[in-house]
This record gives sequence, structure tokens and C-alpha cells, in this order.
Amino acid sequence: MAAKSDLLQGTLDMLVLRVLSRGELHGWGITQKLEQLSRSALQVDEGSLYPSLYRMEEKGWIEAEWKLTEKNRRAKYYTLTRAGRKQLEVEQAGWDRMTAIIAQVMQGA
Repeated sequence: MAAKSDLLQGTLDMLVLRVLSRGELHGWGITQKLEQLSRSALQVDEGSLYPSLYRMEEKGWIEAEWKLTEKNRRAKYYTLTRAGRKQLEVEQAGWDRMTAIIAQVMQGA
């Protein structure tokens, strides 16, 4: 198990968009997928996730629909929209640019 890490400020939306680019999920599924993909290094609490989902839904990056889960419970499933896919590309490009800049500074210091 990896050491727990805090999310870098401003990265949650990008990570959620990335997870949803692989298919629809409900909120709990999104947190589980983030934890799985980070090998348990990242844990996102509901107090951070749901405001992010609400904000991205308002921006038209994701859509939500109530459905039944595999355990026959009602849950809101989120899917990425075309605008969300475009935003993910923008966020990914910004992330790549910033990590390259930081690496350049760290190697030059």
C-alpha cells in the first residue's frame, strides 16, 4: 500500500474527468476508482467529491442520471459530455506543461 497523499489543489476535477472518460460511475464508484488507480495513495472524501461533481455538472462537463446500482440501490451516475472531454484535454495539457516546468526547475536548482 502506498503512503497516503493529499490531492494537489485544483487537481480533483481533472482526476474525476479522467476516471469518467473510461465510463459512467456513481460517486462512490468514482472514489473507489481514484483510490484503486492511485494504489490507495489518494482518498477523496464526499465533502470534496460532491461539490466537484456539482460544479462540473453546472459547467456542462458531466451529466447525471439516477439509476439502480448492482446492489439494487438508487444512485446518481455521472458521464462525461463532449464539453467534458474537451476540458479533460485542456486540463491534461496544463498538467503536462506544469509538471515539465517544475521538473525543469528542480533539475536546475
